[in-house]
Amino acid sequence: MQVKETLNEGLKRGYQFTLPAADLAAEVDRQLAEAQPNVEMKGFRKGKVPMALLKKQYGPRVLGDAMQKSIDDAIRTHLDDTKARPAMQPKVEMEGGESWKEGDDVVVNISYENLPEIPAADLSGLTLERLTVRAEDAAVTEALENLAKNAQSFDDKAEGEAAANGDQVTIDFKGFVDGEAFEGGEAQAYPLVLGSGSFIPGFEEQLVGAKAGDAVKVNVTFPENYGAPNLKGKDALFETTVHSVKSPKAAELDDELAKRFGADSLDALKGQIRDRLEAEYKGASRAIMKRALLDQLDERVKFDLPSSLVDAEAAQIAHQLYHEEHPDDHGHDHGHIEATDEHRTLAERRVRLGLLLAEIGQKNDVTISDQEMTQAVLQQARQFPGQEKAFFEFIQQNPQAQQQLRAPIFEDKVVDYIFEQANVTDRDVTKEELEQAVEKLDEI
Repeated sequence: MQVKETLNEGLKRGYQFTLPAADLAAEVDRQLAEAQPNVEMKGFRKGKVPMALLKKQYGPRVLGDAMQKSIDDAIRTHLDDTKARPAMQPKVEMEGGESWKEGDDVVVNISYENLPEIPAADLSGLTLERLTVRAEDAAVTEALENLAKNAQSFDDKAEGEAAANGDQVTIDFKGFVDGEAFEGGEAQAYPLVLGSGSFIPGFEEQLVGAKAGDAVKVNVTFPENYGAPNLKGKDALFETTVHSVKSPKAAELDDELAKRFGADSLDALKGQIRDRLEAEYKGASRAIMKRALLDQLDERVKFDLPSSLVDAEAAQIAHQLYHEEHPDDHGHDHGHIEATDEHRTLAERRVRLGLLLAEIGQKNDVTISDQEMTQAVLQQARQFPGQEKAFFEFIQQNPQAQQQLRAPIFEDKVVDYIFEQANVTDRDVTKEELEQAVEKLDEI
């Protein structure tokens, strides 16, 4: 096969491959001759079918297979010989298309962008700050009190006492739109905590002040983004009967509360809460330090980027942000979403840092163990209760899904490796200062 370079501009490469018709015909003859001893055809003994008949019967299919194999082999050999590293799958176009006929040379044009040469980064010159926070007794007590609130019970209020926010009312209700009852708008003996936001806006507020035995007509309007299309924006009347009014009673901070949450004692529960809080603080601190690291790397290391990767990433960002801004649009029939300059700037940063971290990880033998991968699969499987086995099988059979799990693990391990090489200083801060630093991450 003849190869001619047609494009060499920056990272972009183009080549024309010409497969002579004679070579293609020889490959077809070779494959047919190889298959001939095993071919059976009516009127002939096994292995005695004439070559001319074989070529007439199977030639077109074998020709297509031989053409595809020759092109694939030529591209693979070219990439190996040139040590090219395409950023994405090479684009392959056959000249002539449907007008090509047997006996013509096969001319194929391929194009791709190479991955860039990535300059070495001086990791020892990086200076980072790690924010450290201790779980203070006040924070542990606050968390305990929240647990007690979540474990609260409700006691009947005095007869005739009105319901207030935070109270639990037990109600029957039936909803009507345009005078007609609608499906799903009725329940009996429903326990509702006023102020919880469990019902549509305006419903719970109209029950504040109600007493046991009251019949209340609740008038509300369904939100425009309501899940049921037939109720969006509709005015509704709920005929509601209040059976009981109860006030909340927080659980006592004692060993019994601890046992309800799986701890042996209140002191043991406090220890678990302290460990959990400090783990959360560490996670937040790591996110802040990682952002600072990526900012420094982005400023220090510059190299040309494959436009194909940047375009793909910008399109992904634009698509993701569209759905974040339009949470009710769950489909993909929204048409083309044009990436903005802001999207492209963010895409360039992501592509640059992704390539850089991959290069650092590869050069420093950062790997993911089978145990780490299994742990990641287990964590994901927990999100599909009852379908864990199916999820495991899906991951095993889907290399792309495996890569989606592997990528963030690899990135975190590379980041941890860089942390070890950098100059890191610790600074004690309050929980409030840490929270402010985390909020700033969303502002950048």
